[in-house]
Formats: sequence, C-alpha cells, structure tokens
Amino acid sequence: MAPRILIVGGSIGGLFAAVLLHRAGFDVRVSERSVHGLEGRGAGLVAQREVFDILREVGVEHLAHVGVTAHERIYLDRDGAIIHRQRTPQTQLSWDVLFRTFRQLLPDERYEIDRPAVSVSQMTGGARVTYADGREERADLVIGADGVGSTLRGAVNGPKSRPTYVGYATWRGLIPEAEVPAAAAEQLFDRFAFYEMPGSHILGYLVPGPDGSIAPGRRRYNWVWYRRYMEDALGDVLTDVDGARRPFSLAPGRVRPEVSDAMKADAARLLPPSFAAMVAAEPRPFVHAIFDYAPPRMVAGRIALMGDAAFVARPHTAMGVAKAAGDAFALRDALAGKRDMGVDMNADMEAALAAYASARLPVGAAIVAYGQRLGRALG
Repeated sequence: MAPRILIVGGSIGGLFAAVLLHRAGFDVRVSERSVHGLEGRGAGLVAQREVFDILREVGVEHLAHVGVTAHERIYLDRDGAIIHRQRTPQTQLSWDVLFRTFRQLLPDERYEIDRPAVSVSQMTGGARVTYADGREERADLVIGADGVGSTLRGAVNGPKSRPTYVGYATWRGLIPEAEVPAAAAEQLFDRFAFYEMPGSHILGYLVPGPDGSIAPGRRRYNWVWYRRYMEDALGDVLTDVDGARRPFSLAPGRVRPEVSDAMKADAARLLPPSFAAMVAAEPRPFVHAIFDYAPPRMVAGRIALMGDAAFVARPHTAMGVAKAAGDAFALRDALAGKRDMGVDMNADMEAALAAYASARLPVGAAIVAYGQRLGRALG
C-alpha cells in the first residue's frame, strides 16, 4: 500500500508537492485553511529554472510563454524623469493561472479548503494532524507547506522557531489596466519601473489579468512599495478593520481607511507623479511585513517542511515560487527513489526524508542569505 501523505497548506508550494507525489503514485491529500480558496489572490511572478522544470514535468510547458513582457527597465527621479534605462526584457507569468492549472491537476477529493490545522504530533510510524474543528487525521508523512506563519514549523524546530521581522514592509496594489490613469500608463506600461530613495523604494510592472489574459486592456498593474517601520508602528499598520492585530499581513479590504489614506498621502509627497498616481488609484491596497527565517532542520520524524514553512526569504530574490518547486521535486525524488529501489517505504521513510533535507537545506540557506544582501539598503 502506498504511504499516506497529508500536506498542510494548499497554495502553490503545497500544490506542487501534491501533484508531483500524486503522479508518482502516492496517496496524497491537501488541507488549506482559507475559507474561499486561494484563486484570484496572485499577481505576476518571475519564473526561474525550477518553475520551467515543473511546468515541463506535468505537461503544461506552454504556460511559460503566457505572460506580460516588460521590454526595458527604467529608473525615475523624484520629478518623474527617466534617469537610467536598461534593455533587459523580462516576462511576468500569471500566479493565478499557475495556481489554477496545478489545482486542476489534483482530483477534487484530494484538496479540501476551510480546514485549518492547529497542531501536529509524532506517533509511532507516522504523524497526526489536529484541525480546528477537533478532527484528527493520521498519516505516514505530514508535509508542512503552510507558509510564513506555519503551524507545523514548531513541531520540527521547537516553539521559538519564528521568522524575524527585518524592519520594513511592502505595500502593494493590483490595478485593472482600464482603471490606470492615462499619464501613468504612458510612462510605466510595458516597462519594469523603479524609484529609489533612502530606506525605501517602489517598483511596478504589468501582469496578466485574473483570468490569465495578456491582451491590452485586460491586464493589471502591480506596484510594490517597500517602507521602513519600527515594530510599534508596524503593529498599528497591521491592525485590521476589525481591530485585530495580524502578525504578518493584511489582505485587500482589511486595511483601516485611515492607514490607507496616510500611506497615499505619503505617496503623493514622496513619489514620482506616475507612481503616486498608481498608488492613489488602488482602492484596496494590501500590506506584507518582511521576515527572515532559516531553520536548523527541515525534517523531524515523519514531519517535513517545505516552501516558506521552512525558509522565509525576502521578496527581492523573486525566488519564492522557484524555491517551492525545488522543494517539491526533492521530496518527490527522495520518496519515489526509495520506493523504486524496492524498499519498504514505511520502514525507510526517515532515510528518504534525510536525503530530502540534505539536498534542500543548503539551497534554502543560500536564498535567505541572498535576500538579506539585497535588502541591506532597507533593513
């Protein structure tokens, strides 16, 4: 009988692992905490080698060519003049299309939403996941793919294994192309644009529409503004419309109006006109605090971590999705490799997981360190 694998976390990383393991013949099930699912929450992503590899692996390599291309990079001064340009074309793929494609590759009965896990514990020959509704499930292997705020991380690395706030956060907007002010569109569209100032910078680029469309008029403009916050100020920013202090981020519609208004006033005062107009055009900005975390372990007994549940790297690296794809490949290869050798998987699971951790620990550590180097001017 194939080992039973539970994956906690159903975003891109969890889906990558689930699809690869399901196709390799393992009994895989995914639980995702969100009530309404994750589709429609993504923007664009820069595809690295691992992403192209996983698209090729599952037979959807054509998605690598469905994206919006920025034909050059431009750098602006405070008045909005272009002070530097580079002919470096870059294509942004659609996170939503990637998520939807991998979700469709996994049978519905193997993916469940509105199922938050609250704890995981080791047991003889396996692990047990306890969910918020009191239900429990046992598996031969539990994979934590539950992101920066991972519930499962503590079971592998102890209760103090929390990401460290690095001193800044990102404000983000995702504006339908038709709603972009004309003057801003003229300067920023079809380019990867930047404005830098001491301790802060903003960047932006076009991404596919929520349906994956790259047709003019149906795309979206994605802007990201990095800003420093002391921890007490961050706490105020991350207090949502219901008065609850959130630890990592606020989704669209959850930022208090007075906080959003203050951010937009700062944009009008500090940013070039085209970027200030983009910020003003976003009715529901959202915010993510930035964290670092590099674990001493990715595996304990029958519990394994992957993606941002393991290593939390700064977004400057543009390697979050690639890191998750690499983890998924390594998990599949370690588990299927042992099985294909004819060994008893339940008896040799720990050896397979040790091989996975050995392959991915140095990679994750290098990505986190790279993000720290890139973020030195901000943090």
